[in-house]
Amino acid sequence: MSTAAQILAVVIAATLVMVWVMESFLYRQPRLYPLFLTKPGDYDAVRLWTVNLGFYNLTTAVALLAGVVLVQTDHLPQGEALIIFTAAQHTFLAVVLVFTERRLWLNTLLEGVPAAILLALALN
Repeated sequence: MSTAAQILAVVIAATLVMVWVMESFLYRQPRLYPLFLTKPGDYDAVRLWTVNLGFYNLTTAVALLAGVVLVQTDHLPQGEALIIFTAAQHTFLAVVLVFTERRLWLNTLLEGVPAAILLALALN
């Protein structure tokens, strides 16, 4: 697996950790309302999905990092499988997001484009 793919996997993982913090712990911050399309006072209603989605993102970050570690420790097929699956998953989820809520098109680009690039790099 190329160095570029591994670096991008680590960058995406770091981004997902930041998203985990925002979704699981900072979702009540008014400056994040536009990101989640929420209004003041909605956070109690959306707590369940933001916290759970945040932890999904954390486990995805862990899978990407585990994939890179496996690649680096001569477990190439296993590491590539984790990275390719995770990249494909996030590419797919970005498509689902844009069809579910078109107003989140920027979130879709931020999630889907790096994942699609990683998928292309990992498959080459």
